[in-house]
Amino acid sequence: MEAYMDNVMEMVSLYGVKIITALLVLILGRWIAKGVRRLVGRVMNKAQIDPILVGFTSNIAYIALLAFVVVAALGQLGIQTTSFIAILGAAGLAIGLALQGSLANFAAGFLMVIFRPFNVGDYIEGAGQEGTVEQIQIFTTTLVTLDNKTVIIPNAKLTEDNIVNYTVKGIRRVDLVFGIGYGDDINKARQIIDDVLDKDNRILSDPAIQVSVAELGDSSVNFVVRPWVKCDDYWDVYMDTTENIKKAFDAGEINIPFPQRDVHLYQH
Repeated sequence: MEAYMDNVMEMVSLYGVKIITALLVLILGRWIAKGVRRLVGRVMNKAQIDPILVGFTSNIAYIALLAFVVVAALGQLGIQTTSFIAILGAAGLAIGLALQGSLANFAAGFLMVIFRPFNVGDYIEGAGQEGTVEQIQIFTTTLVTLDNKTVIIPNAKLTEDNIVNYTVKGIRRVDLVFGIGYGDDINKARQIIDDVLDKDNRILSDPAIQVSVAELGDSSVNFVVRPWVKCDDYWDVYMDTTENIKKAFDAGEINIPFPQRDVHLYQH
């Protein structure tokens, strides 16, 4: 009996210390992991990063640290953790390979949130699509096209090519081409165009408006007309200017050959 009690006391003294140490490692490590999660959240919030991304990143950091703490606690109990770590690594690799597309989209979304190539409400062109940015999410970006279609683009696809932001500068140039007949007076046509543009208060005086002869076509003398407007006024000015110059040419007896112009007008 005495020998049995000695064995019990020896085991308690041996494993009790290990168990207590493992519990301390677990408790202290969990407390540190929570502190790191809060710290990551505060830093990202201070940088004004998207709240969804803040929560996701801080939780990933917490889970990774907690896994490390659990492995360390098991090591204190004398459990061989080498195989356990190998299993975790293999599982992580398998999950990573299965989700590589999603992880690429997440990484691209993370970079977009940090560097802000565009914001919600901007009109952009990217991944072969163009429209107004409605949402920027972790894995996808949602655009609304001019004809009110919703286009959902994976972030990785959007960032792997050029992104054109038409809104970020605040103003845009309206590119128009008008043709007149070879028998018409160039100076008179230019004056008519200038008068139409001067009457539109939406057209900006700075940068300067360009009205120039750009091409001697097969059947017409082609003017390029390039006024600058605020982004919100782009389409209204584009359509109104096209109509008003046509009417002014008719009133001024300026001949507009057929076809009127090469319609490659950067229509965005």
